[in-house]
Amino acid sequence: MRSISLIFKQFSRSVLLLAGFAVWGFSAQAQGDVAKGEALFKAKCTTCHKIDQRLTGPALGPTVTAETDDKFLTHWIENNQALINAKDPKALKIYNEYNQQAMTVFADLSDGDVSNILAYVRGEWKTMQADQAKAPAGGAAVADSGPSDLMIYGLIAVIVVAFIVILVLNKVIATLERLLLNKKGLLPEETEEVEGEPVDRLAVFKKMAKNKKLVFFILLCGTIAMGSWTWVTLWNTNVHTGYQPVQPIKFPHDLHAGIMKIDCQYCHTGAYKSKNASIPSLNVCMNCHKTIDRTLNSKTPSTEIHKIYDALGYDPQTTKYDTTKAHPIQWIRIHNLPDFAYFNHSQHVKVGGIKCQQCHGPVQEMKEVYQYSPLTMKWCIQCHKRTEVNMGKDNAYYDKMQALHDLIEKNKGNKNFKVTEAMMGGIECGKCHY
Repeated sequence: MRSISLIFKQFSRSVLLLAGFAVWGFSAQAQGDVAKGEALFKAKCTTCHKIDQRLTGPALGPTVTAETDDKFLTHWIENNQALINAKDPKALKIYNEYNQQAMTVFADLSDGDVSNILAYVRGEWKTMQADQAKAPAGGAAVADSGPSDLMIYGLIAVIVVAFIVILVLNKVIATLERLLLNKKGLLPEETEEVEGEPVDRLAVFKKMAKNKKLVFFILLCGTIAMGSWTWVTLWNTNVHTGYQPVQPIKFPHDLHAGIMKIDCQYCHTGAYKSKNASIPSLNVCMNCHKTIDRTLNSKTPSTEIHKIYDALGYDPQTTKYDTTKAHPIQWIRIHNLPDFAYFNHSQHVKVGGIKCQQCHGPVQEMKEVYQYSPLTMKWCIQCHKRTEVNMGKDNAYYDKMQALHDLIEKNKGNKNFKVTEAMMGGIECGKCHY
């Protein structure tokens, strides 16, 4: 019996030891310095990856969270080519899924660095999911879109129900008064209609017009309705959200900026160096379309591409230009600020580091471009209030603002202190208005 007891104790210790190693192995996935991981992610990964969206590579949040084998992820990030050459099934699946595009080899990253990156990605993805769960249904960010349809229909329903209740109550009151007068013998005798006498068809409406409560209620509802309509109309004057004119050439941004991943500033070169983003000249189009004259898998030339040739007087058969046949393309402007508002693209793109999509929306997904944002003063001010300033050494514009630097020095110990555009005069009238 004693030997059996000893064997049982040894077995129990082994089981507990294995369980401890298992728990340690599972918990190892959560280890890592998130702050260091964030710095490494921004330095190494943001060119090809986003946490929540697919870019050149997959969205890392759901991908890394779903993959529990951190050992494989570490090997893949440090040297994916070695795994592919070794015919690893997981590596080959990823390689083939992304059209055999080679991922950069990060031999300079240690296992600890990769663990930090994974910890940051998983934590950030968890935060994003929590924020989405708290966000209003149907949209990620609360937009300045006015009252919802449900609210408007609800108000109309309340007004209709109130109107019906008033009519019913008036009918009940009239019936009770009639019964009371009849009981006291004060009810006047009903006069019989005399044949040939004209019938007053407006008698009901005249009777309703004498009802002061009903008249007041109708006037009140009419005043509220007209006031609401006037307010909404004035509020949305010159707000052209969703404006999408018919352009002379149907330029598919989803193909060029989305599938082909052409950078916005390859065509709109002015966005980085001038006030205006500029409309690209047709010579920029011809960099590609001199040889590409049709859509993918099409056997006939594209009529839209041929419009470019016609505008330039270009003959694709002889590859020569006839300037006498050339004429400008009459593009229709979509985004148009009032004349008294000043906006400089280079100040926002080069100095502020703002992406085109922040104002113009997901252009890479648009078949044809439309105005995504309202471009109102309120919208601009809200952006300036929440946009933090990049105080890095590579930004000479902000480095010269000594007064702001002094303010930052005074608040070094305050973790909640943030520098915003509003603090730097971003909501002063003269910033946008002449």
